[in-house]
Amino acid sequence: MGNSGTLYVVATPIGNLSDLSGRAREVISEVDLVLCEDTRHTAILLRAHAIMAKTRSFHEHNEDKLLNWAMHRLRDGQNIALVSDAGTPLISDPGFPLVREARKQGLRVSPVPGPNAAVAALSVSGMPTHRFCFEGFLPSQSRRRQNALQALQNDPRTLVFYESSHRIEACLKDMVGVMGSDRPVMVGREMTKIHETFFLGTLEEALHFIHSDDNQKKGEFVLVVGGSQDVDPEWQRACELFDRLSSAISPSEAVRMTCETFSVSRQRLYRRMTEQTGA
Repeated sequence: MGNSGTLYVVATPIGNLSDLSGRAREVISEVDLVLCEDTRHTAILLRAHAIMAKTRSFHEHNEDKLLNWAMHRLRDGQNIALVSDAGTPLISDPGFPLVREARKQGLRVSPVPGPNAAVAALSVSGMPTHRFCFEGFLPSQSRRRQNALQALQNDPRTLVFYESSHRIEACLKDMVGVMGSDRPVMVGREMTKIHETFFLGTLEEALHFIHSDDNQKKGEFVLVVGGSQDVDPEWQRACELFDRLSSAISPSEAVRMTCETFSVSRQRLYRRMTEQTGA
């Protein structure tokens, strides 16, 4: 594989085009091909930085089809940059199959770090950052979204979610119903863009803020939600053990071993497992 090319995973701005790093600009300019989530969107960034680059669309609907095509070019010695529409690729964006296959075949994969909406929002939220859980987009269907939130409602870590303008109000409504009206939240909207807005308050206050102003429903959102302050330490440790075990053995065996280690309800563990899978 000595003559193989490199797959660069390149972070791009989440809004402000000036946030493209010098190294990212250099890599995109020099690679043989740039794989883009949307070539039209990436073209705006390339023009802003006077970058001449060959691009090709590579997104969740065609990445399986183009996987072998891209791998062939890497094996032939071509260097490829993978970018998403905004932020760091693979973080709620396409690209995982390509990176996994490149790693499997022993090809070089190199990160070009930069902007990430989840970390950017967390850094300005004023909430604990030493432990956090990134959940990306919650399910679009209300019942499945509520199930996902129920599985997280006792998590003591700061929770970070992405949400769209179409579902932001419904999402906050479900959060109030599952996590309680007083749970702290920061709603980041259109970060680094002209209409950047940050709202800090409780979930109920955030829901009222979004509901009362149609302008606040527009754009892209990151929600940073405070972790639960009412956690049973033994239950939390049991859940952590169960999660580790269930990735290696059957769920029933994981439940049995967890209940032998901690004094927790077998039914409660099964219920948590069902809520997480949406079954």
